[in-house]
Amino acid sequence: MCLAIPMRVVEVDGLNATCEAKGVERTVSLFMMQHETVAPGDMVMVHVGYALQKMTEAEARSTWELYDQILEQEDAPRA
Repeated sequence: MCLAIPMRVVEVDGLNATCEAKGVERTVSLFMMQHETVAPGDMVMVHVGYALQKMTEAEARSTWELYDQILEQEDAPRA
């Protein structure tokens, strides 16, 4: 299964952006979104180092809520 991670754009430098999620910063390629305007504060879905699309703050929050639920299940003791 492949997952894309919602990240907030912190800084844009050409076709690269510094993005942050849950306190972790990464350099992300904007190559796949080169025909869109991406600016600091935008939320993007990131997969294997590439921003794939913009998303709203609500979509990002909802996605992180689902991921957090998955992680809670992984940490739960098994009967």
